[in-house]
Amino acid sequence: MSVKILAIESSCDDTGAAVLADGKILSNKIANQSVHEQYGGVIPELASRAHQENIVPVVDMALKAAGVKKEDLSAIAFTQSPGLIGSLLVGSCFAKSMALALDIPLIGVHHMQAHVLANFIEDPKPAFPFLCLTVSGGHTQIVLCESPLNMRIIGETLDDAAGEAFDKSAKLLGLPYPGGPLIDKYAREGNPSRFKFPEPRIPGLDFSFSGLKTAILYFLQENVQQDAAFKETHLADICASIQDRIVSILMNKLVKAAEETGIREVAIAGGVSANSGLRKALETYSARYQWNYYIPKFEYCTDNAAMIAMTAYYKYLAGDFAGLDAVPTARAAF
Repeated sequence: MSVKILAIESSCDDTGAAVLADGKILSNKIANQSVHEQYGGVIPELASRAHQENIVPVVDMALKAAGVKKEDLSAIAFTQSPGLIGSLLVGSCFAKSMALALDIPLIGVHHMQAHVLANFIEDPKPAFPFLCLTVSGGHTQIVLCESPLNMRIIGETLDDAAGEAFDKSAKLLGLPYPGGPLIDKYAREGNPSRFKFPEPRIPGLDFSFSGLKTAILYFLQENVQQDAAFKETHLADICASIQDRIVSILMNKLVKAAEETGIREVAIAGGVSANSGLRKALETYSARYQWNYYIPKFEYCTDNAAMIAMTAYYKYLAGDFAGLDAVPTARAAF
């Protein structure tokens, strides 16, 4: 019997719905929220209200695009954690109601586990065990993956995430939200060696980006005092130098993790894995250290429901279902 799953993603400000059949994504739809741009960041209350407006049409689009009727669904999956609690509640309540109405199983999915399994949406897929550098606006982790449902975090940020470092640096430069992609854009035109920023000395496999953000702040303040137009005239070089340091911090820890574990299957995931500098660095380092590397397509790097569906498929096969009393949580470990 064919396994068809409708998945819903609502962890932050994007409302996503995807339909999967027997491990293959049939549709992947998303509604973005532009309302947050004027505030320089996501406003949780506005995000949850927008999810309420978007979730029905997005789910309808996903089902129609997949050519699947709701009566043919085997299960409903939803992002259970982590994320903005108001946004998670919209997705979870909708999923529970639909699963109850159709009398089919409910599957709760961990958002960061789903980012890792985005690498399994299309070929080639990593072989187990593999390491995954999972980098987003709220998380920076090195995950040791032994099977689709057996993952262990072996390194993570002690303070800020890499994605936050990108966005906060962009804000210091006067760039609009979301600033991370703009730093990537300008970095392509700049010299990454023009300015030097410090690399934190954190033992083990953990990360830290708070000190780097402070160093960038002081660097800009000092140079703007000497030249009011410094940021504008050196924008490309500043962006390239910031990106180069963030990427080097990430890659140096990944190299250390590969050396310690002896694993040569390496992947990246999460919103920051869409960054061209990080993607290029993984390719370069993989050639140097003889890794087999894996990078999801751009559409599967940022928040999306296809990765929720893929994770739900493995949980369905394992009989790992959630009850109607499942509670979404803002923070949760794998």
